[in-house]
Amino acid sequence: MKITIKKALIVFIPIVLVMLAVIRLKSNKEKTQKGVYQYDKEQVIYVQADTVKFENINSTINYTGSFEPIKESRISSELQGKINQIMVAEGNFVKKGQAIIQLDNSLLKLSLQSVLVQKDGLEVDVKRFGILVKAEAIQGVQLEKAELGLRSAKVQVASLQEQINKSTIRAPFSGIVTAKLSEVGAFASPGIPLMQISDISTLKFIVNVPEADLNRFRLNQTYSVSSEAYPDLDFSAKVAMIGSKANTGNSFPVQLIVNNTSDLKIKSGMFGKVILKNPEAEQGIFVPSSALLGTSEQPQIYLIRKGKAVLQKIMIGAKVKNTSKVSSGLKPGDVIITGGMINLFDGANVQVR
Repeated sequence: MKITIKKALIVFIPIVLVMLAVIRLKSNKEKTQKGVYQYDKEQVIYVQADTVKFENINSTINYTGSFEPIKESRISSELQGKINQIMVAEGNFVKKGQAIIQLDNSLLKLSLQSVLVQKDGLEVDVKRFGILVKAEAIQGVQLEKAELGLRSAKVQVASLQEQINKSTIRAPFSGIVTAKLSEVGAFASPGIPLMQISDISTLKFIVNVPEADLNRFRLNQTYSVSSEAYPDLDFSAKVAMIGSKANTGNSFPVQLIVNNTSDLKIKSGMFGKVILKNPEAEQGIFVPSSALLGTSEQPQIYLIRKGKAVLQKIMIGAKVKNTSKVSSGLKPGDVIITGGMINLFDGANVQVR
């Protein structure tokens, strides 16, 4: 009897321990879940909204773009060799033809000296053989061989001198050193960039223009361009290129040429805008630029339909002040969300304040 009770205890005690562990784990899980914030997707999000309509706006039209160097190049060596000296630093201004990197050319100079010695000897031989041929003391073949050897030596001298000249790498145009891509002691070889030079004395200003507004630009026509960093400065820019192929957002690149200030205030990569005077009232659907989502190539906006937020793809045309003209994707009467978009998602329950 005692043996039976002992066996029962051996089976029962582990079961009780397992049950206690399960109860404890369940209790801990409930406490943890209570401490974690659970976002309620059915919760109403309060937003600001506006009903779109056709509008007439008399104002200037502007297109945002960026400034790029008129010339930019990564400089590499035409020869192989160790870099002995880098003569400029990042941010330095260099002139066209200025020496910027010196490669090791000691072996080339020794080779040149050797060939010059040979050349001098061949010149003496040519003079001597010329006198002997006239005196019919030797055959003319010996003179011809000496003359051919002299011509070959002169070619070798010119080749070595050209290689020595190319061991000094020079700036191909005037500009600013915008990147130093190697160091003294490194090995240079053709095709490996060593330094980058950018010419920003003149700049390219590139904007992407929707096809509906492309007719506003004409080649060689002058427009006003301003920089976001220096809004008080106005530049006169001439259209140099109008793109013939649209990008993914169905916009066309337009390139304008801008002269920089004397102290080169405008830097590569800065943003700006080209300003067009609009003689007639701009007609269409305009939405606040702050309500736009996505990218400039694939803009989106939230609509309110049956109390829910719906993400709508649209196409943007001209920008007028703080608004953007919608060329497709919206129609008069649509209700768009203009504010309170924190935690907003497609399909969220919304209510207008």
